Amino acid sequence: MVFLGFISARFMNAPISTDFLKAQSKFASKVREIPYNYTSFSDKEIVFRFLGEEMWNTIEELRAQRKTGNSARMLFEVLGDLWVVTRNPYLQDDLLDNPKRLKQLIVALHHRINSIESRGFGNIKVSQLVVSSRKAVDDFEHSFKTTKLLRKKVLKYLKKITNKDNIQFDGLARVSHVTDATDWRVEFPFVVLNPDHEDEIPALVKALIDLGLTIIPRGGGTGYTGGAIPLTSKSAVINTEKLDSISEVTNIDLPGVYSKVPVVHCGAGAVTRRVMEKASAAGLEFATDPTSADSCCIGGNVAMNAGGKKAVLWGTALDNLASWKMVDPNGDWMIIERLDHNLGKIHDIDNARFQISFIDSKTSKEIKDKEILEIPGHKFRKIGLGKDVTDKFLSGLPGVQKEGCDGLITSASFILHKMPKFVRTVCLEFFGKVADAVPSIVEIKKYIDDTSGVVLAGLEHLDDRYIKAVGY
Repeated sequence: MVFLGFISARFMNAPISTDFLKAQSKFASKVREIPYNYTSFSDKEIVFRFLGEEMWNTIEELRAQRKTGNSARMLFEVLGDLWVVTRNPYLQDDLLDNPKRLKQLIVALHHRINSIESRGFGNIKVSQLVVSSRKAVDDFEHSFKTTKLLRKKVLKYLKKITNKDNIQFDGLARVSHVTDATDWRVEFPFVVLNPDHEDEIPALVKALIDLGLTIIPRGGGTGYTGGAIPLTSKSAVINTEKLDSISEVTNIDLPGVYSKVPVVHCGAGAVTRRVMEKASAAGLEFATDPTSADSCCIGGNVAMNAGGKKAVLWGTALDNLASWKMVDPNGDWMIIERLDHNLGKIHDIDNARFQISFIDSKTSKEIKDKEILEIPGHKFRKIGLGKDVTDKFLSGLPGVQKEGCDGLITSASFILHKMPKFVRTVCLEFFGKVADAVPSIVEIKKYIDDTSGVVLAGLEHLDDRYIKAVGY
């Protein structure tokens, strides 16, 4: 450290090459100088958020001129204070409850900015940074006033619809709903709602629209696509975990099916494993069994068109849905019923038919005539690849595979299956590249498909990482 200090002092006035300045700028953009920044955001991204891109370029320019010493440190301290509160709902709650403490923080931030201005000696770039910083602090202070007013307004609107305890603004609720299994963290939700009944959801959706809040449906939070992640601070997460009803298995008549079919009806918040257990107790099988079955929920299974190892035999959620109920983006009901169910994989039939009912959530009357949606079976699958995760539209079929983008699933009915009397597990171990094993697996599946009296009930591939994880 002494040697570096000597070199720095020795060549303080020596000419600096352009390449050196570029390298220094690139290095500075990666180094974290903003205090309290333990997030995945870089200093550059934080400056962009509070001051804008132009001010980051100004900071870089001042670095090159070596006019950033103590002033830069104080600027980053200001940004650090702003950032740590912005990314910590617990601190936000504390400052909301203690106006005096908030005022002390604001005074301290402006004191640092005033010190930066006094050291600027009329430099126009420094003056621009000072103006931007003051605006950032003013916006920060103002955000507490708007938050307090909006919380009061949201509570007034929503407590008429659901229990007051189901409306959560606290830090714990917001922190636990900022991300899902992806661990991406963009914005904390403004409020988290935990309705007791599915009948509350249409009115909640209508109220949130009036309040100008973005609506994020969420179940178990096990998704890997970011569907439950708030992207704006003015968002409301509707958690459906309380909608966990599971009916007894009943044999019912389905439209266009000429024999009774075993069906289970589930709330969107029912944990998939519990539904599987209910089916097993009746001697039947629930076909949808994603890896996250112990924690994922039925609403997410429908919204993601979840599969699992049994999908080889009975297909994904779409293939096994008898009907489902959802709230559309206007806050009205949509009920979708499968017609002429083939009780198997949907792509094995020429056409799949669905009846869609549109119900006013207030009057329970039909808003318009029922629609019949007829979709060629092959449209639901990408040939050779099974479920086509790139086709979110699914020919306009509501709810399924939309990840909550066209509505909020509240409940669903699934058909159940009878497992073959005898089941055997075959483990094949391959050595070398996966690409060398795939042709063999394809041939084995084709052989089983062509053999009468034998069906492939499940197929699972365990790669090197998985085998190491389970200690095989």
